[in-house]
Amino acid sequence: MEITGKTKVVGVIGDPVKHSCSPPMHNAAFREMGMDYIYVPFWIKPENLAEAVEGFRALNVAGINVTLPHKKSVLPLMDSVSQEAELIGAVNTIVFRDGMMEGHNTDARGIIASLHEEGVENIEGMNVVVLGAGGGAHAVVVGLALAGAGRIVIANRTREKAVRLAESVGGKTGVQVEGISLDDRRLPEHISRSDLLISTITAGMDPSIPLVIDPDWLHQGLTVCDIVYVPPETNLLKAAAERELKIIGGMGMLVHQGAISFQLWTEKRPPVGTMRKALAEALGLTG
Repeated sequence: MEITGKTKVVGVIGDPVKHSCSPPMHNAAFREMGMDYIYVPFWIKPENLAEAVEGFRALNVAGINVTLPHKKSVLPLMDSVSQEAELIGAVNTIVFRDGMMEGHNTDARGIIASLHEEGVENIEGMNVVVLGAGGGAHAVVVGLALAGAGRIVIANRTREKAVRLAESVGGKTGVQVEGISLDDRRLPEHISRSDLLISTITAGMDPSIPLVIDPDWLHQGLTVCDIVYVPPETNLLKAAAERELKIIGGMGMLVHQGAISFQLWTEKRPPVGTMRKALAEALGLTG
């Protein structure tokens, strides 16, 4: 890639940021499309966040992804925020347009795009159980609510956190959302009535940690998704596959949230397959 005075700059900010796989994913798409863009990681400390964001505006940067720990802190710095960002209370994508800063959160649309890609197209009216109540769960629940899910049950180790998330999203969207504990005796029944089970629990990254639910609760016709992408097939997905259920890994959400950011910055649809391949290579998941 030849960088000139015409090259447009996009990137990602975080603390730290050297682990980010976004640069190879986006730069691969820019190369394939022949676009004069470059995607760069920027290590920004929390105390420098406001100054850095204003600096990007002054430098005429086209757009920025936002990762931990800045997603919530950057929201009040925006001139405007999307519906998803407002509902989630966090920004993962900034668009600099006409001197203004637009805050977006592409994770909510990313999970829905991932489900659609895997054939789960009609989410409207679905009964869904979401495991976990952290940042990933917040984005997933918002995405499901805006897609018209009929009922969402959030099950978390700490019940109070699940209840807060349920009340927040349910109150703002009008969708029926309930928060319960993972120890709640009704959880097996909720899963038995659900069409879709989505795990957002990061413990899925460690195969040595046992499942938080009994795999015998999984039933025929249930689609099981895990937003963890390393390993590609978590213990939950393996248990679902053994029961011949439809499974969806976390790579799709990661790729699609990036693709949506790309489109917000460039107003062009990126080659998702190319982004997925570059991401897999960056994560060491090929070969």
